[in-house]
Amino acid sequence: MASKAASTVSKYGKLWGRGYESFPPKLRRILSVSGKGDHATTYLQGLVTSDLFSEPKAPREEDSESLRALEGLVSSSSSSLNVDGGSGGVEEPMEQEVPVQFTSKMRSTCFLDHRGRILTDALLWKRSLDGEPVNTANNDNAATTTEYLIDVPGDAADALLAHLKQHKLRRSKVTLKDRSDEFSIHAVYGTLNAEGAPPGYLAAMDPRHPSLGMRVLSVGPQAVSKDEGATKEETGRGDFAEDEAGNDRQSSSPSQPQTRPERELRQKTFETLMNNHFPPAPGTYRVLRTLSGIAEGSELATRTALECNLEFLNAISFSKGCYLGQELTARSQFTGVVRKRIVPVMVVGTEMEVLRPWVMASVIQEMGLEGGLDKILGDFGVGEDGEKGKTKLELGGYVPPPLPKISAAGAGGIVAMMMGSVPTTASSTTAESETSNPQGGENVEEDEEQDLEAKQRQEELQKVRLAGERLQKEIAELAEPGASIVDKHDGKTIGKIVAPPAPGTTVLLAQMRLDRLGLLGDKDKWSRTNRILIGDSTKEYRYLPYLPLWWPEIDPETGKEKVVEEEEDGEEELDDL
Repeated sequence: MASKAASTVSKYGKLWGRGYESFPPKLRRILSVSGKGDHATTYLQGLVTSDLFSEPKAPREEDSESLRALEGLVSSSSSSLNVDGGSGGVEEPMEQEVPVQFTSKMRSTCFLDHRGRILTDALLWKRSLDGEPVNTANNDNAATTTEYLIDVPGDAADALLAHLKQHKLRRSKVTLKDRSDEFSIHAVYGTLNAEGAPPGYLAAMDPRHPSLGMRVLSVGPQAVSKDEGATKEETGRGDFAEDEAGNDRQSSSPSQPQTRPERELRQKTFETLMNNHFPPAPGTYRVLRTLSGIAEGSELATRTALECNLEFLNAISFSKGCYLGQELTARSQFTGVVRKRIVPVMVVGTEMEVLRPWVMASVIQEMGLEGGLDKILGDFGVGEDGEKGKTKLELGGYVPPPLPKISAAGAGGIVAMMMGSVPTTASSTTAESETSNPQGGENVEEDEEQDLEAKQRQEELQKVRLAGERLQKEIAELAEPGASIVDKHDGKTIGKIVAPPAPGTTVLLAQMRLDRLGLLGDKDKWSRTNRILIGDSTKEYRYLPYLPLWWPEIDPETGKEKVVEEEEDGEEELDDL
């Protein structure tokens, strides 16, 4: 895994290590919807699930007590191999925490078909092409040209562009373009500061959850290096022209020059800028979003919005007016029961020891919260010095959920431990012994003993690493999208694979039955001794599901976010009277 290091702990949990990456068109593309005044906003308002006439909500924060308890439980599970997220002992720079702003400049959203099934998710940027400040949608100036840049997964971009054209009336005063070759798309990890972007760039924290990093678009002329000598004609932007309906069409003229796309020039400029501050970390986003339990693009196609947790990611408004596909989404929210959701699932061998967070979750599901906590504190609440109650003090007022709740960085640390992907300590131990005793002497026997211990640790780590590589290969071959997850105990299908494991891990995304996870009803429970079959395989595995940090508490009766009713203040009511 690239750049596994975990850095700053914020109110959104521990962040991923510092790094950046650029997205090629096959991974992310940019579609444009523009128009004078509020024409673009009105057009998109009827096609997206978010409300463009209001500011987006900020992602849900964790209270400090819960975060300390969560990080403590996860870190205690990975401390045996000194896993710190893979930073290799290099202390990452700490930045001053700044308020994270979430505005209409960027929001998460979703496009549905006429049946209410997902076409794709997207990130929606809003900007003014006239240099005017971006206002909330209902205050768009009639003389201002507003543009929405739709940052969409590459595998769903063509379908979305066709969808947009299909629902554009002939007299609609909006222009649709594919600007993927003009602009470049990037992500920056390990920071919460998206303020002060250089000229030519748009930057904002990921509106789904800040732990996913900062999103950056290179859009202005200032963001292209003059040394590259790029012009509109040279970069191929002149190869596109608008037809009478305002849509892009490819020019058939063979005389126009074919050179590097402007996107590539922008990408090179951005990488030159970032290399002075952040290391390159290609492939990080795929790992990060999988560990965070977030499916995208074609992985969501034909599913319902609530089954894909899009309401938890601030991509759905249940108070806006009509939009395409609204009926099924609203009915699911207000009258239905959500029986399955996409969750991250860690697949391990049946011989592997189950780690503490899942042992605790299983005990709580089996014995209930009160009895489970008593059992847990009895088993785990004794420190090395024999003093009891340490775990209880660490938990404070935190109530463990039915399944472990883990940040992406925490999940990365656990995966590193289980797969043996941790820095070796043999060389460092040898170097320390040589430094402490360069001339030999009385400590020779002690040094030899330390070297032997280091060698044994290295051999054990190598065994874990080889076993982890074999397991990764097995799961990668079996866990194809659509493959079934079958409970060996009763032979029932309990889930379907949505996305294969992230590289270097056995963590995949699956649409799981909530009742079999212990999250819906009280008949079935998740057990740490479970055994499953994946696809057509006859080999048994164990699955360890967990809840991403951005999930709210789930109502066991509805499978949706649990609504906590606020208690009325009787004294205030009396005063009002």
